[in-house]
Amino acid sequence: MQNQYNLLRRQDEPELMAMCADMGVGLVPYSPQGKGRLARPWGEQSLRSTVDKVVQSFDSPLDEPVVKAVQDVAETRGVTMAQVALAWVLSKPAVSAPIVGATKPHHLPEAVAALDLTLTDDEIQALEAPYTPHGPSWF
Repeated sequence: MQNQYNLLRRQDEPELMAMCADMGVGLVPYSPQGKGRLARPWGEQSLRSTVDKVVQSFDSPLDEPVVKAVQDVAETRGVTMAQVALAWVLSKPAVSAPIVGATKPHHLPEAVAALDLTLTDDEIQALEAPYTPHGPSWF
């Protein structure tokens, strides 16, 4: 199954993703870094985030605590926020392979480096705890 799945958009977990896991259907999620929102500190904007309405929808106040949690883990581990966000998606057993939307050359080696980042149970809990469900991000 291909769905949007990241620390900011987890609405498919309780039903759809659970069903896929139960039936042995692999997940190939897109946007594991939340349209780039999980790859930079909360106050920073990218060029894309200044013009793209879908990307702007990831600037909800509900998302800020999650972004800060990603930043905290990244700083503690000495890795990038993008690697933490991708490592979290990779930690989910039903995920076969996430779709990484690289838009710059340095995004590819950064994504590959996330394969070597194993998050602890405490880190995963810290990343997941501030999540607040708020539906699809583009409506």
